[in-house]
Amino acid sequence: MPSALPLGDPVPADGSLPAAVRDRLPQRAETPLGLYVHIPFCSVRCGYCDFNTYTAEDLGPGASRASYPDTLLAELQLARGVLDEAADPGRRLSTVFFGGGTPTLLPAEELSRILRGARELFGLMPDAEVTTEANPDTLDAAAARCLAEAGFTRVSIGMQSSVPHVLATLDRTHDPANVARAVAACRAEGLQVSLDVISGTPGESLGDWRQTLEEVVALAPDHVSAYSLIIEEGTALAARIRRGELPDIDPDDQAEKYLLAEELLTAAGYQWYEVSNWSTSAQTRSRHNLHYWLDSDWWGAGPGAHSHVAGVRWWNVKHPAPYAQRLQAGTSPGHGRELPDEEATALEHLMLRLRIAEGLDLRDYQRLPGATPFDEALPQQLVEEGLAEAEALRHGRVVLTLQGRLLADAVTRRLAGF
Repeated sequence: MPSALPLGDPVPADGSLPAAVRDRLPQRAETPLGLYVHIPFCSVRCGYCDFNTYTAEDLGPGASRASYPDTLLAELQLARGVLDEAADPGRRLSTVFFGGGTPTLLPAEELSRILRGARELFGLMPDAEVTTEANPDTLDAAAARCLAEAGFTRVSIGMQSSVPHVLATLDRTHDPANVARAVAACRAEGLQVSLDVISGTPGESLGDWRQTLEEVVALAPDHVSAYSLIIEEGTALAARIRRGELPDIDPDDQAEKYLLAEELLTAAGYQWYEVSNWSTSAQTRSRHNLHYWLDSDWWGAGPGAHSHVAGVRWWNVKHPAPYAQRLQAGTSPGHGRELPDEEATALEHLMLRLRIAEGLDLRDYQRLPGATPFDEALPQQLVEEGLAEAEALRHGRVVLTLQGRLLADAVTRRLAGF
């Protein structure tokens, strides 16, 4: 089952932002504004997944697939009003990202209608990046054409693996052959393509992972997300491991597979720009995901979706039925919110900047109120241990080496003084 939401402070019925946040917004006029649109439907619930997704065809008025687009548009209308009221009118969207779930379980025409509503309410920057995630079985030539004509620029395809027994362990039901068909359909319409893959599935050999990576390279996407599998409590996969039906994941195995991904993707011309993400150039990076790593603003629409504007974070009620009921009543679907203090903000800044290729600017970090002081010798120690690049450190930045990427969480803890 999906993990529980945090509690936080209550969100006002009208969704209005805290006064301190409204005061900051005029200074953030040039900060990119993204929109995340959550589509919570899946045809099958994958055994490893703890995302906020549902397989039922009818989840109640406003929450079924047929009525869900109108419910989303109601939240976008509320979002426009909240930002206008907070002295933030006219800031157009720089990115839009449809995630899930499986967004392409909705007809492409409905995804296009939601995007059209967002464009009418907010406007899109001339070079806006507009992405949808897609299951390979749900994306054909007609759907790709509809998406491209509506203004989508990018499709992120959930490949996960090219090996049938690995897909079976993950409860992925798509036909591996449909990945190539989906890529070709997107290419024919001029859409950028990203492929998502997962390493470390119980029973996956190094040879299996190599086969997946070689298939990825052969398909020549613009972007690759290669994640190490995390076993989340409460999932079917966690239960199977606990019962001894499957072996637990092995950190050494996952490290070896990460190194193989770096080797093969780099040899094929991809550049890492975030610990789990590679692209053919700076122009094909996921700009929407960079919002999350660079302290930009985004509104998350949909049940359980999270938002961040000028430092305040909030999250919507989790289940689609109460989400729809609140919007039908004209009230915010927000469940809780928080305004992190300076120390929490500084720690998050450190953690996120360390994950990207540009790294952490130590001077900026030291200027952040509430930043945890650390020994000036520690960054040099990271270089000596092979975890940070010496050239970057000479320019006042901590940029992780390949070995450092394997230990990113540990490096974060050391810099934070944990």
